[in-house]
Amino acid sequence: MRHLRTGRKLGRTSKHRIAMTRNLVTSLFDQERVRTTLAKAKEARRHAERLITIGRRGTLHARRLAAAYLMTPAVVKKLIEVIGPRYKDRPGGYTRILRLPPRPGDAAPMAFLELVDRDTSREQARQEQRQKRQAAQGEGTAS
Repeated sequence: MRHLRTGRKLGRTSKHRIAMTRNLVTSLFDQERVRTTLAKAKEARRHAERLITIGRRGTLHARRLAAAYLMTPAVVKKLIEVIGPRYKDRPGGYTRILRLPPRPGDAAPMAFLELVDRDTSREQARQEQRQKRQAAQGEGTAS
């Protein structure tokens, strides 16, 4: 029986699973949105929520706890200085999981794991560049 055993194994060794989850959470804080399988998203959400709660404190000890888990110093800085203060007044529920259609290759259920109230300026800039590129290509083929 699995009494008091939490977490999903995800068909990986413990070292692989821990490294994968750390990478996924680091990417989540860096990009503020990641596309992954539903099971991985549910598992990474547990760790991300705890780290945001730690990041809300903003103390040196909190920074060191986050640095022990996250993979890059830049993401630790972002967690403490940007993400933590953003959720200062929120009592929990910092992430959301949005389900997507299954992956074509193996029909695995996919999902977006994203931060609630995330910064969308990067995506808007990318969208504007894409529209400019498409407009330029449309003008080039019309002549």
